[in-house]
Amino acid sequence: MKIIFLGTADFGIPTLKKIIENNHEILCVVTVPDKPQGRGLQLVPSPIKSIALEKNLKILQPQKLKDESFINEVKLLEPELGVVVAFRILPVELYSIPKYGTINLHASLLPKYRGPAPIQWALMNGETETGVTTFFLKEVVDTGNIILQEKVLIDHEDNFEVLYNKLSIIGADLVLRTIQRIEEGNFETLPQDDRLASFAPKITKEICRINWERPAFEIYNQIRALSPIPAAFTFLDSKMIKIYKAKLTDITSTKDCGTIEISNNYILVHTTDKLLSIVELQVESRKRMSSQEFLRGYRNLIEAKRFS
Repeated sequence: MKIIFLGTADFGIPTLKKIIENNHEILCVVTVPDKPQGRGLQLVPSPIKSIALEKNLKILQPQKLKDESFINEVKLLEPELGVVVAFRILPVELYSIPKYGTINLHASLLPKYRGPAPIQWALMNGETETGVTTFFLKEVVDTGNIILQEKVLIDHEDNFEVLYNKLSIIGADLVLRTIQRIEEGNFETLPQDDRLASFAPKITKEICRINWERPAFEIYNQIRALSPIPAAFTFLDSKMIKIYKAKLTDITSTKDCGTIEISNNYILVHTTDKLLSIVELQVESRKRMSSQEFLRGYRNLIEAKRFS
């Protein structure tokens, strides 16, 4: 199968490698332009471009996906299939070029969690399972007909990083199976039921701030959904504290929400129902550390105080 691959984030790396390993022809990789980063503002390629360079693949980096010269260049390649993993919204002028259309890998069981942050919202909402879906692109984002899906159990301690990596690997296998079925003409599609749809909006700074006037289980899910990036945060004496890991307890809260207690060298925080144990955290401008390390260096900062 002659394929154009479109992606940016490292979520798509297992898929790109899997396609290459199984002897499909990658005509080109389409990714975002290099971005300036760091103090020197040096141009840094996307994770997908780094792999494409390593594999000596043709790379296209258009500023605009509707650019006529870019569209014409893709047409000249005569692709049979487009494969999209963690990329921008594609215009119809682009995704309609391949002979068999363009498929997308989405990190949820569509139509649940349409949108840019399906993994985070599945964790935030305390889901016990999620999955990956391949579907054909159409004009409205994440609404195309489903080709294949695979369910994935969410472990109670999975955070964003763990689930992200898990879904990227399972998703790569699903994409390969999808390509093979399309190549063989052995597939059926299922229209999405919009009545069952839910949305997974972009993660904003407001979503990352912890409101301690909520049940411990909800805060626990918020912390793991945002760990390690961008990380849930709170404030202590105007200092931002990022929290990367917490544990639930069975201890009933008896004080104002956000009140901190220290017990056996553990940091416990009162919520609306139970105490939440903080396991890993970071004071602004400092390194990430365990609660025990934090207490050795910052006990005076935290003792008899409240997070806000």
